[in-house]
Amino acid sequence: MNPIIDQMNQHFSVRQFKKERIADETLKTIINAGRSASTWMNFQSYSIIVVRNQEKKQKIYDLLGQSSILSADVFLVFVGDFYRAKQITDEKGVAFKPEGVERLLVSSVDAALVAQNTLLAAESMDLGGVIIGMLRTKSEQLSKLLDLPDYTYPLIGISLGVPDEHHEIKPRLPYENVVFDETYQIQPEAFVETFDEVQSRYADGRQATLWSERVANYFSGDATASTLQNLKEKKLM
Repeated sequence: MNPIIDQMNQHFSVRQFKKERIADETLKTIINAGRSASTWMNFQSYSIIVVRNQEKKQKIYDLLGQSSILSADVFLVFVGDFYRAKQITDEKGVAFKPEGVERLLVSSVDAALVAQNTLLAAESMDLGGVIIGMLRTKSEQLSKLLDLPDYTYPLIGISLGVPDEHHEIKPRLPYENVVFDETYQIQPEAFVETFDEVQSRYADGRQATLWSERVANYFSGDATASTLQNLKEKKLM
């Protein structure tokens, strides 16, 4: 097996960490590897906030309730960032028009690619972490805590550190349910029951609800208002 592919296939989320510090140079190496990810037209429409201060991590934990934030040595916040674009357009003397879904997709994809690259780089150096997406539900409060200016918004967090736990690899949907030749292929509903059984065996009683129930509960509920409100405040919608 190719060692890079093997590393990718061994991914599991780490939420408990040893009380060991990641060396500054190691962290910089990891983040720089993350920043080598593909980016739309090389605009690099993201920024990364490195949070190591325990008091600030406590404030982020108080907002999100994710224990990994306190346990980790580092909490990374990946920010969709058009502030630099604003500086450039001002300098060039042209109109700045950051609003709209297309712009948000550009920065969101850029930030997501860098975040995944960063976690993979960390895992290649025997570190571990967990990606936290729910910080978007507290985007207004996080923006204030991190002094995010207009035209920026928090997207993804990663708790990062030396692992103090090991998990089995979480099952993914079968290849044929998500990878199609030439055109989209709607799957028979039977795949849901089959994958529920796979996930239940993996969870071994640790989860009270089925995978399909969690999907249905999420997509039948209202989306959090915080994200849209913060995007409006940041002049992006």
